[in-house]
Order: sequence, then C-alpha cells, then structure tokens
Amino acid sequence: MAVTHSTGLVVAGFLLLLAGCNARIHKLTLENETRFVIHLNTFGFYANGTLDVNLHSLRLQDVVDYNKFPVGFSLSKSRVSGVLSYTAEETEKCPLSVTPTQTPNNEPVILFIIDIKNLSVSVTSFGVQDNVLTAKPWTKVPPPKDKDVRKSRESAPGPGPGPDPAAKPEEPKESDDDKTAKDKTADGKLQPEPPVEGIKKVEDNVFQLGKTNHLSLALDKISGSYNFSFHMRVGLLAEGLYNLNFHYCQNMYPGYDLPYSFSVDVTEKNPGGYLSAAEIPLSRLYICMAGVFFTAAMVWVYTLMKHRYSVFKIHWLMAALAFTKSISLVFHSINYHFINTKGHPIEGWAVMYYITHLLKGALLFITLALIGTGWAFVKYILSDKEKKIFMIVIPLQVLANVAYIIIESTEEGSSEYALWKEILFLVDLICCGAILFPVVWSIRHLQEASSTDGKAAMNLEKLKLFRHYYVMIVCYIYFTRIIAILLKVTMPFQWQWCYEFLVEVSTLIFFVLTGYKFRPASNNPYLQLPQDEEDVEMDEVVTESGALEGISKVKKTSNGRERQKESTL
Repeated sequence: MAVTHSTGLVVAGFLLLLAGCNARIHKLTLENETRFVIHLNTFGFYANGTLDVNLHSLRLQDVVDYNKFPVGFSLSKSRVSGVLSYTAEETEKCPLSVTPTQTPNNEPVILFIIDIKNLSVSVTSFGVQDNVLTAKPWTKVPPPKDKDVRKSRESAPGPGPGPDPAAKPEEPKESDDDKTAKDKTADGKLQPEPPVEGIKKVEDNVFQLGKTNHLSLALDKISGSYNFSFHMRVGLLAEGLYNLNFHYCQNMYPGYDLPYSFSVDVTEKNPGGYLSAAEIPLSRLYICMAGVFFTAAMVWVYTLMKHRYSVFKIHWLMAALAFTKSISLVFHSINYHFINTKGHPIEGWAVMYYITHLLKGALLFITLALIGTGWAFVKYILSDKEKKIFMIVIPLQVLANVAYIIIESTEEGSSEYALWKEILFLVDLICCGAILFPVVWSIRHLQEASSTDGKAAMNLEKLKLFRHYYVMIVCYIYFTRIIAILLKVTMPFQWQWCYEFLVEVSTLIFFVLTGYKFRPASNNPYLQLPQDEEDVEMDEVVTESGALEGISKVKKTSNGRERQKESTL
C-alpha cells in the first residue's frame, strides 16, 4: 500500500513538473516577489560561449528611490562554484554599489543597474576580461511624451527663410561651435556618442569590455513595465564559471518588503552545445559507467549461478540493484545528450531516467538494511525494531527522490528551488544515519553471542565482517556526501565533472566490496553452516536481534531428520 502511494506521488510530480522543465534554456516568471537577491543561474563558459538575457514585464514600486536603492543584475565570475564570488564577500552592502577595489583576484564583474527615471540601463564592468557585449544603446535624449510634443509644437517659431541654394557653403572654422558641428551628420541628426574611455566600440551596438567600463543601454517602457535585453560573448581571458543574479537592494534592509514582478529568459551556450563546461563530459561518463556497472552485474549473476546452492534471495536483490543502476545511468546519459543538443530534455527519456533513479535509490537502501539485519542469510524474520527502520527509510527515500526530481525540473531562481534543495539534503542525511542502525544492532548481538555461545570463534569472524561492513557504509557516505563535495568546490570550473566521476567510482567500489564480503561461497564466514549436530543446538544465538523470541525453528540434523527446538531467549 505504501509503495502504491509513493508511486502515485512520484507520477503526480512528473505530470506537474516536467511540463515546465526548460533545462539550459531558462524561462522564469516571478509575481509579487520580495527577495532582495535572486540567483538566476550558474554556468561555466568556455571562450566564445554566449549568454542571452531578455528581461520583460518588469514592474517596480514607484515609491522607491532607485538612486539610493538600485535594482538590476550582476554577472560575476568565480573560480569555484560561486564560493569566491564578490557577492559572498559583501553581505551587508548592496552588490550593485560595489567598487573595483572590492573584487577579489581581479575577477570580471559586470553590473546592469536599471534607471527608470532616464529609461536606461547603466552598465559597469571591471576586472580582467575581454567579453563582447551586444545591446541596444541608450539615446541621449529620451523620446518625449505626447503632451510634450504638442506643447513644443505650439511654442515653436514659424519657419524662416531657407538657405540660398546657389550660395557656396562656407568652410568650417575652428570656433566654439566646432564641437556641435562635429556632433552632427550631414542631415543634421545627432551622431551617437563616442565610446567612453575603457570601451572599444567594434561596430554599432557592439562593445568590447575592458577594465572599468561604463556605458548605457536602452530601457523600453511598455504599459507600465520595463524591458531590455543583451547578448554577451565570452572572451578567452574571461572564460570561467559565472553567476547571474537579480538584485532589489531596498529589500535587503530590515523593515522593507516591497513586492516586484518580472519575467526573464536566459539562454547559455558553449561552442559545443548548451551544457555548462563542467557538464559537457557527463554524457560520455555516464554511458561508460553504465557499461562498467552492467559488466559487474553480469559477473555477479555468473557467481550466483556457479554457487547456486549457497544463494539466498537477497543475492538476487543485489543483482537487481546493479542492473537498475546501470539502466539509470544509460537514461541519465541520454538525458544529458538531448540537453546539450536541444537545450532541454526530451520528456519521455527524462521520465524514464527519474523512474529508474527512484528505483535505484529505494533498492540501494533496502538492500543495505536487509544485509545489515542479516535477513535471508541466517534468518527470515525481522524484529519490530527493524521493521520500523524500513517504514522510516523507504518513505524518506521516496521523498528524497521526489525532491531531487523537483530540483532538476525547477529554475534556480524560483523560491521553491531553495526549499526542496534543503529538504533533499536533510532527508538524505537522515536516511544515511538510519541505515546504520541495523548494522549496529547486528554487531551488538554478535558481541553478546561471542561471550555466551559456544561457537565463539565463528561469532567473532561474523562480528569482524559486520564491523568491516559498518566501516564501508560510513566511508561511502562520508566520501560521497562530504569529501567529494569539498573536492568539487576546490577544482577549476572545467574539471568539476570529476565530482560525478568520483561519486560513481566510489559507488562501484562499494558495490564490489559488499558483493565480495557477502558472496555465496562455502568459505564465507557470514554464510557458514554448522558442521555437526552439537553445533546445531547452539546456533540460535548467533545473530539474534529480538526477532526470534518465542519462535519455533525447524532444523535438520546430520542424519537428515527434522526436529523442533524452542528458543531459550
């Protein structure tokens, strides 16, 4: 019943979430938002990678002094996963008012500050960079309103006599009016302003950004909402990991909670496709690891067939886990391939990946818990305490996988993203901690059996095996949840895919060691059977965990006859 409910919950999550999944082509709409900073995305750009941002339907409060509390975007480069971003350095100050001296390691930073009074977007860039910005420049004189046009026409003087067409035009003289003459073209219109120092204008609307650059972009106003867009090509010097954030600085101070709304479209590309620099190798990595896990699963099945008389049901469950892991990696690889080529996943392949990912996670924790309790190897009944562990861990694993699916299908800038990310982290830690309890209980009962049972040597061997298994689980959890993440945030941006590689390799090693420790073999201390009838009499206490109290067991003696013995515990 619980499995059916969990499956229904996951299917409902698919139907609600996958329709809005856009992957690397981001479309985010926020209504009545009050956060003072919104992290829109993090992306690793190689040279000649492109960023397109289209802001539309921005609605702001008219009561705010935007000169004192600016609003706009920041695009900052950081060396590792945003940890060294300048926005993390100044938590009590508006990031849009940063100065060049406040950026660590001279990292490139570009600020887009919206000026609703002059209908312009002030762009300030500093740091070592060679990015090329393409956008509609701001005109010096904003378009007048309709009533201002009528008023200017009424007060304008009548037309004067035109110039004599036969008259020879005078040569321009160097005078105070020389500047005005240079600012006008032959038809009398104003020329665009010359490039400001620090900006090399390549062609119309295209600007080469350098150190401490300043320019103004056009801000359009339509029906009370503001719109603007820009295109940026990343240069060779400036390639790296970039964070794109939206800032509403007034709300970062206590006592202010003013709502605003906007929609933004963000498209990021590298020369090879839509994937970030750290994600480009992942498709090949996952398909290779799928082949490795499939090979390991086939070797495991061969081992089970070779030792079929020592095989238990849990051995086949371990085989199912290995095959499910392999299939999940295949779908994960296909998912990344379509994201790279199309900018978004194909829903059918994405659903298949999420289903196999869910099954893999559930099988992993069920298998670990069953091995830890000794189920199927030496007993077929779980105690009430052990059943409670399964009733807690399995629903939590379903919740963790649903949280993962929601995170994968939700834009980073949405408020739900941070919530589900925290839920996933918390639930994952709870599951990892809970899975250790069955192993600890088995170790405790083996310790008791070693001192009370006549077969102390065999019990000590099993105790040593469970201690190794406990250390393996702790090391696996510690490495994949802590060490690998620490390595990720210290790696260069283009090598952060190594985090996924380390996680997959550590999972493979853990699977192989677990299979080796509990393999079906006659010399495995965990599966050793008593050698004579006297040993049979004392075999009951080996791994008792409270589940067999008062339970009658049927055992075979050396001459093949069956007899019944009541538990004495």
